[in-house]
Amino acid sequence: MASRGKRSNRPLWHPSFWGSWSLVFVLWLLSFLPMGSKQRLGSWLGRLLARKLKSRARVVDANLAACMPGLSKDARAELLEDTFVASARGFLESTHAWWRNMAPYCASASVSGTEHLEEAKARGQGVLLIGGHYSIFDFALPLIACHLDKPGYMYRPNNNPVIDRMIERGRRRHFNIRPFTKRELRPMLSYLKEGGQVWFACDQDFGKKSELFAPFFGVDAGCITSPSYIARESGAAVICVSHLRMPDGHYRVVFSPIQQGFGEDPQQDAETWNRFIETTIREQPDQYLWLHKRFKTRPEGAVSIY
Repeated sequence: MASRGKRSNRPLWHPSFWGSWSLVFVLWLLSFLPMGSKQRLGSWLGRLLARKLKSRARVVDANLAACMPGLSKDARAELLEDTFVASARGFLESTHAWWRNMAPYCASASVSGTEHLEEAKARGQGVLLIGGHYSIFDFALPLIACHLDKPGYMYRPNNNPVIDRMIERGRRRHFNIRPFTKRELRPMLSYLKEGGQVWFACDQDFGKKSELFAPFFGVDAGCITSPSYIARESGAAVICVSHLRMPDGHYRVVFSPIQQGFGEDPQQDAETWNRFIETTIREQPDQYLWLHKRFKTRPEGAVSIY
């Protein structure tokens, strides 16, 4: 931790960051590739990484075995590779969102549930959009933000300040979107009360910060209660949102109906957003971030999945 703090205090032009700047330059160059080329490169890269990143592949396999026990070994192996491909494509799509024009994709994306979003905005107390970690992550931000009047999002800063600068500058260039870190809950609550709309992907395992367990594909998954607190304190309407790359190459965003009573029962809230994410995953199972240790935190006495 001490070395990380020392590194973060260094100016961005310090020689220790030159490698990071080189990576940013390469990614900037990749962003100029046509989207079709990005997809083909992502397919090749994903299949390569599925073979090379063996420890991460074991995480994916363990997640799939726990959540989809009915899959045969061959089917699970195929889905594992498809997951790496989807994630690699998503990373290259992110470079497009960071530096290139997103207007054509915002215009062509299929969007459903906007009537729920408009109803939520009309209440005047802000909208909390509960999302998940699907493969089109940063690419999805402008696809969602273009339907919002006052968009914002919660994020965890990257440990590398150069990479963090690249990502956050890339995100903030769209629709005047406002970022909030986990340490900025009070400003975010004020933003919601003033009619803002904030996107929050709360589906990862936060380790010791997990406050309860809710079923995710029938497996107890550690969840936080922050979304319930935010909804309760701000009075914001809560909507679940998904964003997928469809098999035909087009993109789709879905806004759920307003989740009535969200904020009253954190356990029920966690079960609600887990069910929504499950439904989305079952439609396009390769699109979820199975590379993450979703079940890292286990209930007392439960056997480790990893």
